[in-house]
Amino acid sequence: TQSLSQQRYQQPATRVELIVKAMKGGASGGTIASMMTMQQEMAADPSIRKVLSNPYALAPDGDRTGVRQPSLSGLRHHDDEDVWLAPFVMAATNTKVVHRSHALLGKPWGEFRYSEEMATGDGPIGAAKAGAMIAGLGGFVGLSAIGPARSLLNKYVLPSPGEGPTPQQQMDGYFNIVLRGTTDDGDVVRTRVTGDRDPGYGCTARMLTEAALTLGRTSAEQTPGGFWTPATAMGDALIEALQEHAGVTFEELP
Repeated sequence: TQSLSQQRYQQPATRVELIVKAMKGGASGGTIASMMTMQQEMAADPSIRKVLSNPYALAPDGDRTGVRQPSLSGLRHHDDEDVWLAPFVMAATNTKVVHRSHALLGKPWGEFRYSEEMATGDGPIGAAKAGAMIAGLGGFVGLSAIGPARSLLNKYVLPSPGEGPTPQQQMDGYFNIVLRGTTDDGDVVRTRVTGDRDPGYGCTARMLTEAALTLGRTSAEQTPGGFWTPATAMGDALIEALQEHAGVTFEELP
């Protein structure tokens, strides 16, 4: 998105919005167990909550502050895309990775605001779906922060580690994401990323394999020791590999 904005308008996007337009997939017991453990750790140590609330928390020392990022705790209507939006469950993690990537690249796009949200449709039904999604997510987070409730959820409601979508469910899954970048002048670029299998397992398994193969072809001089993100370690080479072998597409939109 930022590269396209530079090509078209010779300036970066100062606002980038990731909107999950459609997604079908499941969650594994291991992923949910990690989320529950995080809630447990935050309940025991409130300082962890402060770190997790900082969108720049994963950036290198000296880069852990920046322009104020969007607060995405409620529903909103996106007039240009004509959809209602609710918070995306992976946003808290993904946004930190994006800002770490930007910092490791030397901040080529200056200061920009980045968000991730889930589209629920238009009209009153879309608004109702967004509200229900927020209520459900809020209720889950609230219960998981309470020790006895967390234990009951783990014992009677949530899948156990090792459980997850079946092979057929992984094959039947998909995702459709739109990235919208807006410059200071109001110019807009839109790109779409799609995957043809369950986003968490069907697509991710192939993404991990292609990342490993691509990293194996990357020189040590390009990625010396340290904690890299996929974008900074492999860049366009990984995008090409994902399109060729992982069922993932990247395309410009009008």
